[in-house]
Amino acid sequence: MEIQELIFFYLHENSKTIEIQFRLSIDSEEEFRTAFIDIDESIDFGYELITEDVDLYEEGDEEDELYWFDSPNIDEDNLISFLNEYYVVFPDKIPKIESV
Repeated sequence: MEIQELIFFYLHENSKTIEIQFRLSIDSEEEFRTAFIDIDESIDFGYELITEDVDLYEEGDEEDELYWFDSPNIDEDNLISFLNEYYVVFPDKIPKIESV
């Protein structure tokens, strides 16, 4: 039983949790699961899920003015690997099936 598809994931920065909707290989197209995972749990498993991306772009016609924005992103491949390992270790924590 593995993660077949990540449908949605969102980092709740204040609570340091990731909300994840996903489908397991045993789930149909009409089924999905929702989990809330604490970032510290992924770190305990050795996975660094949050990456800092820096966006570089120009504003309007001002060629010399560049603006940098830092925003945390989630590494999707690491998230899938972590979830697969996490649910092997804790199969009782696999969320119940929800339907579309």
